[in-house]
Formats: sequence, structure tokens, C-alpha cells
Amino acid sequence: MVKCFEVIKPGLATSVQDLGRAGYQQYGVVVSGAMDAFALQVANVLVGNERTEAGLEIVIMGPKIKILEDIIFSIGGADLSAKLDNQPIHPWRSYKARKGQVLTFGQPVHGSYAYLAVAGGIDVPTVMGSKSTFVKAGLGGFHGRYLQKGDILKNHDSYGVNARSGRQLKYNDIPDYDNERPIRVIKGPDQQLFSSTTYDTFFASTYKMSSQSDRMGYRLEGESISHICENSADIISDAILPGTIQVPANGQPIILLADRQTTGGYARIATVISVDLPQVIQRMSGATFTFELISLAEAQQLYKSQESFLRYLAIS
Repeated sequence: MVKCFEVIKPGLATSVQDLGRAGYQQYGVVVSGAMDAFALQVANVLVGNERTEAGLEIVIMGPKIKILEDIIFSIGGADLSAKLDNQPIHPWRSYKARKGQVLTFGQPVHGSYAYLAVAGGIDVPTVMGSKSTFVKAGLGGFHGRYLQKGDILKNHDSYGVNARSGRQLKYNDIPDYDNERPIRVIKGPDQQLFSSTTYDTFFASTYKMSSQSDRMGYRLEGESISHICENSADIISDAILPGTIQVPANGQPIILLADRQTTGGYARIATVISVDLPQVIQRMSGATFTFELISLAEAQQLYKSQESFLRYLAIS
């Protein structure tokens, strides 16, 4: 292992994340992992890592990082005005950085979550099969917390045969985080608790993302969603997924995300399809949401297409 990064300024909420801590929800351990799993996977592939490797999740206001050894790195996801020694660099491509250079981030241009991947991966302990940080429990990642000034991170000193700079996504493959695009969903498992009129209201309404939103979930504000009867907002706690949309008694939807609890006790009106989760995650507080219903078969086909793309990218 070699030292690769020194944190000069930590940014808003910079943490180590991979694809999450699977297999432990039955014990009450949340999955966590990258909010935008697609962006992290692409960033990893561009530097020659396995898709599951950990990187740095950077939120809106990024860190200032000194490069301690020559590295190959890439940034996936949001465009946060990254610069290497004051020279602009762009998301969705890999670069070589020399020892002593400084990586900075500025104003958000497009999106809110960016992912910094380094060839060889971030070297932190694997806890319950994952390097992801769950800050609320002080679990995983770099000492179970967001990065702080003075932190030194290491990576594996072997880049691997696939590591190379200059790789990039084709222009047509770069995600467009369009705030006007409807978020595609399938109906949730508690359909019997909502009338057809309620569903009509849900799909015809525009919702605004509340400032009371975080990695656990995005709270939405807008037209109140009613339940079949007064007490049907609460259900016996049941399984929830990334993208589950709960409707508590106040009628304001909540989209559950990476740090969601392991089970939920509010009625589930819909689920955001996995392919559209980045469209949700990359929006900022105050952004608007509308929803579009698609079939389960369509959602599955979209997922298969995305998976095929990631696999092709990894071997190309």
C-alpha cells in the first residue's frame, strides 16, 4: 500500500463508499454504499478497477486534495468544477496525476454527487464485506466518518494490467441529469392502501425536494397523498429498497436511498426504478420531481441494458 491522498480541505461530506454492505439487513445493519452506484462503477472501470471497488463520494462542495504519489484517477457523476493544479478536468474520463499536484473542486455545474476513483482502489478495512461508510453508526470507511483535514489515504500500489489514463465515456453515453425529466416508477407493494384517484394525483403532481433530505432519503413537498382510510398510512414493518417511495400520515412522499433503514412502517406507493435512481440522487434541495408509471417488465429490461453497458465498458 502507498499513500495517495492528503486532505487539505475536507469538503462538505466526503466519504469512502463502495456498492454497499449487502447481506446484513436481517441483523439491522443498513446497506449504505454510493448514492449514485452507476457513477461510481463507471469511475472505477475507467481506471481499470473492479466495479465494486471503493472510491470517494463527494457532495456538492468538494475537497482539496494533495496527490502524494503518481496515480491514475477518474471522476464520475456530477460536474463539480474539478481542477488539477488549476487546470480544469472533466467527469467521465481518467487522468494521470503526479506527486505534489493538487486536486480541487469548485461550483456545482451539473448534479450534486461526484465519485473519485483511483487505480488500485482506496485502502480502508473491509467491514462486513464492504468498505462503505455509515456515518451515523461510525461504521466502515475511513474511521467511520467523513474525511477531515490532515487525513492521509492509501491505495494499492499495483495499478493492474487495465489501468490507464485517457479513457472516457462516449458523449452519447454520458448521463444527462435533466431536472425536467419524469422519474420512472413501478407501483409499490401497498397498492391496496391507495385509491386509483390517489394514484392519479400522484402522477399528475409536481413535488419539490425538501431541505430535510440526506443519504437516508429525500423528503418531497407538494400535493398531499391520501390513504384509503385514516389509519392505513402505518403498516407492519416490511422490506424497503433503494427508491422505495413511502407515504406517511402527512401525505408527503419520501424517497428512500442509500442509508435507508432496513425495514419501513409507512405505506409504499411506488418504487423508483434502479436506472432512474441517479436522476433522483443528482438533484439538489429545491429541485422538482414528477413521476411516470412504467411496467415491471420495462424496468427489468432497462436494468438489463444498463448492466450490459457496464459489462461491455469493463472489457472494452
